[in-house]
Amino acid sequence: MTNEEIIEKMQTAVTAAGGLDKSVKFDFGDDGVVHASGTEVSGEDADADCTISVSKDDFIALAGGNLDPMMAFMSGKLKVAGDMSVAMGLQKLFSSM
Repeated sequence: MTNEEIIEKMQTAVTAAGGLDKSVKFDFGDDGVVHASGTEVSGEDADADCTISVSKDDFIALAGGNLDPMMAFMSGKLKVAGDMSVAMGLQKLFSSM
């Protein structure tokens, strides 16, 4: 899955959810970033209330329901910087992707 495909799917999910109250950035390391704020999702590397560092493969597994977010966090596959409550609120968004 390309970053553009991830952005499209996330845009659909964010729009359906009525937007995000706070911004979040998914940092895929060398594979780029996806930034979501309000109802906008882009590949822009902008500041965010919460930054989630995760490999692109693990992100795809999370979005597909094949990787439990809590297990990914506990095993170090997913790291959260900033407002942890933003990350906790993303589970609903992932379930609609």
